[in-house]
This record gives sequence, C-alpha cells and structure tokens, in this order.
Amino acid sequence: MSIITLTSDFGNLDYRVSAVKGKILSLNSKVTIVDITHDIQAFNLIQTSYIVRNAHKYFPKGSIHILAVDSFFHKSRKNILYKANGSYFLAADNGLLSLVFFDIKPEAIYEITLNNRFDDVVNFTSTDVFVPAAVHLANGGLPEVIGRKIDTVKELFFPKPVYNEPERMIIGEVTYIDNFGNIISNINKEIFESTGKGYENFTIKFRNLTLSKIFQSHTEVVSDWERETEYHGQSAAIFNDSQLLELTIYKGSKKNGAKSLFGLNVGENIYIQFF
Repeated sequence: MSIITLTSDFGNLDYRVSAVKGKILSLNSKVTIVDITHDIQAFNLIQTSYIVRNAHKYFPKGSIHILAVDSFFHKSRKNILYKANGSYFLAADNGLLSLVFFDIKPEAIYEITLNNRFDDVVNFTSTDVFVPAAVHLANGGLPEVIGRKIDTVKELFFPKPVYNEPERMIIGEVTYIDNFGNIISNINKEIFESTGKGYENFTIKFRNLTLSKIFQSHTEVVSDWERETEYHGQSAAIFNDSQLLELTIYKGSKKNGAKSLFGLNVGENIYIQFF
C-alpha cells in the first residue's frame, strides 16, 4: 500500500486540494491519500514545520509527503525531495524542509527535474511537479529517475531558546498556537532540566503573568476526578507530547483558551527563571 500525504496552505474552499487529489488518482487510483492539513496560514513555514514534524512520524516508512506551502512555481526556485527517516518529502526549496529536519541530516536530497526544462510550462506546482514525482515514488520508482542529487538547499533556522546565565533565565518564544488555543513554545524539556540543575524553584513568566509548576500532561492538572469540572478554565504549563513547554487552559478552546486569556502571539517571549 502506497501512502501520499498532503499538507498545504490552500484551505478547503477552493479547487486546489481536489485538483491535487484528482491528479494523484488519475495517475494511480490505488494510492491512499491522507490529508495532514490544508489550514496552514498562508506561507507560514514555521507552523507547517511544527505540524509535519509531529505528524509524519506516525506514518509507515516509505510514505510520501507533499508539502505544498509557499510553493508557487518560479523558474529560479528549485523544487526538492528529501529522503529522511525512511520516507520522502517534497516541497519548494524555500527552507521548509530544513525546519522540519533541523536536528537530523537527511539521507539524500534531490532537485526534482520533472518539468524544469526551459520550454516546459508549470501552471500549478502541486499537480505538475509534486504529484508526478510522488506517484513515481509510490509506484516504486527511484528518486534518481525524477531528480538529481544536490548538496545545497535553502536553509532556515528554527528559533532556539537561549540561557541567560547571569539572570539564571531561559528565554524562549511562542512558535505555535493550536486549535484549542494552547500556546506552544520552543523551550524543550531537555534544556529546562539541564539548565535547572542545582536550583530548587523556578517561575515561568509571560506578559504580566507567572506560573510556578509544570505538569506532564493536560489531565495531570486535575487532582480530584470526582470534582473534575471545577478544574475547567484552570491555567497551567505542561510539557506536551513533543516535550515542548506549552501554556494551556484546562479544557479551553480557541475562544476561551490560553491564546485568548493570556493574549500571547507567535514570536512573543516566554521566560523561565530559576532560583
């Protein structure tokens, strides 16, 4: 069974998603197509990388992932293929794949050479370049047939937290806000534990608010399940399933979650001070 996943900033109103699926099925009607999301904010590579990085690891090895974000075709920009973690990832050479795999080196990188001759016309990158390449791979074809190996691609750098030693403080930032209004930072559990050695206490600071405890899950917020409803709306910090510091409101939503109540936006700072 061949799996092709789709991630895009197309939204679901226009024809683009169905056009991509139709082209895949016209080339191979037996392929399994899975939507990761089409609700990426337009051209938002950081958001895309967070979603794909956390989603792709649940798919079988050999899956093919099309990342159609900021993918408008231009002759001066390559379209590339990463072979990484035993699967394939297709995207424009816009730095996105360097964000998805910021901590590992891909097994191979290819420039996709389909439809890149001087007289070829590409109206829609996803249907004219990504889909034929993805179906070729789904049919068992070699990447060398549709691309040439390259060493240099555009690189972007995921914002990293820093440790201010004189202030005994980790300085991180908001990188993602999920569908429940939870605020995800770039402060991971590893840096928290390594820099916090030797200190008994800490305070998480953001805007004019503070928290002094980190839970290991959303449900750990509740200490008495017979009174669970009384915990609705309680603010908390947790390490989420990606081991990133997350600010949350227990059973919050887009309308009344951490984003709404704390007022934080992507790019704003979150501080952890040890004492």
